[in-house]
Amino acid sequence: MANGFSQPDDNEVREILRNSKTIAVVGLSSKPDRPSYGVARYMQNEGYKIYPVNPAETEVLGEKSYADLASLPEVADIVNVFRRSDTVMPVVDECIALGVKCIWFQLGVINPEAIERAQNHNIKTIINKCILVEHGRLGI
Repeated sequence: MANGFSQPDDNEVREILRNSKTIAVVGLSSKPDRPSYGVARYMQNEGYKIYPVNPAETEVLGEKSYADLASLPEVADIVNVFRRSDTVMPVVDECIALGVKCIWFQLGVINPEAIERAQNHNIKTIINKCILVEHGRLGI
């Protein structure tokens, strides 16, 4: 639980990661020293299709970068958010509009209003956890 919000348990997270094939990484940077880059590279190496979502980038990790989630060629299975907490509400609104099933808020990304809004729209939310760490910890 983060700030009193429900989170999927380990079995649910394991199922989400096993059944997902695509991850949209909002805020993915092309700078190798940035956490978003290392995490996305790891997930890409584990077989996930990565969609960089960052209007300031043209390509990251060999993948075309998109300005927003609506521009992706498909709805991603997981939207992994690397943005400041105060900037995530538009991401949640876009996820709601597109029918995204899972939003993963990376470590330190905690916006109670955005989390509540996502959960009120039946979007699974994983809060304040690193997808790379959880992937390894759960033995996916």
